[in-house]
Amino acid sequence: MQALLDAIAHMPPPGDAQRIFHGRGGRFAGCEQWTLDSYPPALVLTSFAPATPAQLAQVEAALQACWARWGFASNPDTPLTWVYQERGQALRLQGESSTQLMAGRLPEPHVVCEDGARYRVQLLKGQNHGLFLDMAAGRRWVRAQVAQWCAQTGQGPKVLNLFAYSCAFSVAALQAGARQVVNVDMARGAIALGQHNHQLNALQGASFLAHDIFSSWGKITRSGPYGLVIIDPPSFQKGSFVATKDYARLLRRLPELLAPGGYALLCLNAPELGCDFLHAQMQTQAPGLRFVERVANPAVFADVDEERALKVLVYQAPA
Repeated sequence: MQALLDAIAHMPPPGDAQRIFHGRGGRFAGCEQWTLDSYPPALVLTSFAPATPAQLAQVEAALQACWARWGFASNPDTPLTWVYQERGQALRLQGESSTQLMAGRLPEPHVVCEDGARYRVQLLKGQNHGLFLDMAAGRRWVRAQVAQWCAQTGQGPKVLNLFAYSCAFSVAALQAGARQVVNVDMARGAIALGQHNHQLNALQGASFLAHDIFSSWGKITRSGPYGLVIIDPPSFQKGSFVATKDYARLLRRLPELLAPGGYALLCLNAPELGCDFLHAQMQTQAPGLRFVERVANPAVFADVDEERALKVLVYQAPA
């Protein structure tokens, strides 16, 4: 686990929420089980295999040394705070994880920043903490695209955010000048968190639909057409969404949802499905849309096989 310890030794002081170490990308031999994330003031160590007490003690010592290097060790107002989450195979098969606060204290509410936006996170409740760090580049693309739309047309676009979760895409779009964002997610708890994130950033212009997307097309379509449609579904969620079966049902709706020249941001985080899966689905379901680019993932998420990593593809409707 030396690569993980080296990453801790060179870790920058707390700033924006970000990933510090990504062993899951396979670029560090012997460290494939580890990730380390910064959700200031806390750090989250995740292991995808059982960790020994000795390994956790090594991480603790490395973090303490880093805290001392930053000059925090002697300040009782900035204690080292870190969380350990285990997602071993047995737990993953059950869709579960084991999470514990190892040291320090978590703020309540716990709010982190990214590119000037504020988001509430919950580190001790399940695997999803409220802000997906691997999607940071996708949110930056949305900011840039909305700003460009404003500059070209003189007004912000309407945005549709499907599988909105905590509505981070909506926050980014509204901060960049979108005139309206429709957020849709069937989980009422996620929608409530999204509403809270908009309040944190003093944003207006968003609507929130706690609906099953597949049974709400009438309401969704009536709010369009949209200059940007964001599709960021789970790759597999039993009873809700299975990418191999359900992604096509979303893509065939794009031509009627998009305004002329509008963009679709298609996201897929399924290691077993590469970009070819989305391209083939688009060719079948919405052949009139033009492929523009794949948004590069943040550098820290580099993978030995980028087809296994997060895929974020941009398509555009005819002008």
